[in-house]
Amino acid sequence: MTASYDYIIVGAGSAGCVLAARLTEDPGTRVLVLEFGGSDRSIFIQMPTALSIPMNGTKYNWRYHTAPEPGLDGRRVHCPRGKVLGGSSSINGLVYMRGHAGDFDEWEALGARGWGYGSCLPYFRKAETFAGGGDEYRGGDGPLHVTSGNDMENPLYRAFVDAGAEAGYDRTDDPNGFMQEGFGPMHMTIKNGVRWSTANAYLKPAMSRPNLDVVTHAMTRRVLIENGRAVGVEYERGGKVEAARCTREVVVAAGAIGSPHLLQRSGIGAGAMLRAAGVEVQHDLPGVGENLQDHSEIYIQYACKQPITLNGRMDPLSKLRIGLEWMLFRRGLGVTNHFESGGFIRSDASVKWPDIQFHFLPAAMRYDGKQPLKGHGFMVLTGPNKPKSRGHVRVRSADPHQHPEILFNYLNREEDREGFRRCVRLTREIIAQPAMDPFRGDEIAPGKDVRSDDEIDAFVRQTMESTYHPCGTCRMGEDAMAVVDSELRVHGLDGLRVVDSSVFPSEPNANLNAPTIMLAERAADMIRGRPLLPASNAPVGLAEGWEERQRPRAPIRSCVNSAA
Repeated sequence: MTASYDYIIVGAGSAGCVLAARLTEDPGTRVLVLEFGGSDRSIFIQMPTALSIPMNGTKYNWRYHTAPEPGLDGRRVHCPRGKVLGGSSSINGLVYMRGHAGDFDEWEALGARGWGYGSCLPYFRKAETFAGGGDEYRGGDGPLHVTSGNDMENPLYRAFVDAGAEAGYDRTDDPNGFMQEGFGPMHMTIKNGVRWSTANAYLKPAMSRPNLDVVTHAMTRRVLIENGRAVGVEYERGGKVEAARCTREVVVAAGAIGSPHLLQRSGIGAGAMLRAAGVEVQHDLPGVGENLQDHSEIYIQYACKQPITLNGRMDPLSKLRIGLEWMLFRRGLGVTNHFESGGFIRSDASVKWPDIQFHFLPAAMRYDGKQPLKGHGFMVLTGPNKPKSRGHVRVRSADPHQHPEILFNYLNREEDREGFRRCVRLTREIIAQPAMDPFRGDEIAPGKDVRSDDEIDAFVRQTMESTYHPCGTCRMGEDAMAVVDSELRVHGLDGLRVVDSSVFPSEPNANLNAPTIMLAERAADMIRGRPLLPASNAPVGLAEGWEERQRPRAPIRSCVNSAA
């Protein structure tokens, strides 16, 4: 007998958990959630400092890799996506950054009607409980708890913020509030020292409801389409193929890679591509899987003259002590992602809002925790946050276990290559400021001899990595290449929506977990037919003189005449 529900949600990730919780608030609504991954109870998921372990293993990660990237000398790039309750919110870097108001107004200008900043801000607030308290920008009683880790106890964090100010930039107390541009604290999704994924924040409190079924280790094979309407899904579990049907909607929330891949396996996509993969065409929709975007970054690393960095805590005994302190008391270095300060700046005059982001880390290592510096060091992770290059996700066969072809086309556009050159030079200027004098040793990467455009370009091609923010592959809009409309309904089909970062028309200037949660909160009201929250008219800060100046003030010290 085929089970029947009102709604079927495919994917228990950043969006799917929100939808499951919100849709089942109505006790008369039956919801099924299908998730290929399993439990998130691992200490390596729940302890924030251990983030590199689930992110780079195979148990909780789909372990996608790109096709050879032409702009990166043919390198294949790792693209981790969560395969566990909570999805990528259970394996990500825990950074909570919303993006600039201009990013959402840009969505609306690109065809996502009603998704401007004023309409989105109330849903950011609805989702959040901010440790600093609620106001017209921040939420005070939402499920998602947001804190600032250990409040920049390590002096390097504040030195980086001070250096940004000395380099001529503003300070910002809250980059998720009135003013994003500037240097200040970074926020993270942590509650009482524990990773506050959407599984913890939304799904687990809802799982006791009798109208919610969550099925793990279930691989959704395809969406079932009958007479132009989604009526259910076919999924595989324990070696058996089963089906579930729904009376209202199938909601695909499998992420920027998984959602277009599922639609394509279901026969929804560009007809010629589907036929070449051996998939029967159900609905020719050419934009599915196109418009793929991602943030990418490089590491600018320095030796540190004082023994205060995390490189001194990388030995097994120190890691054991950190873990024990976290398990026993929920305090210490285990309660933070270590990205406690950062910055957002504009790359050039006439750029209206920030397009470069900095994550500061008081350690010199790879983001996956590998290859730590022998000795003490620190680094800045940076890259252009409004990329112009576009790629695709394309099905290879109807087999759900065969990963799709993923190609980001990193550095395909000159604007992106120039963006990285500016990131290198502007970062060096910031680290050259007096605030960093007590700490700054030799430049490790790229290295002091890497100066010319060609040398910087070569360094970027050889070392650039994904920031793990794919989006855009089921884009919102009304044109021929749009996949969903402004209510996230798939064009040309009834009973089918996509709700995750794949619908973003363009990359926000921030990490994507926060805007994905916001999107799902707003989508839940749309799906339930509830009135949308009233739009906010909270003012938005822009840097003074942005039309003529790249920064508000001249730097105290240029990198040319400093001991950078």
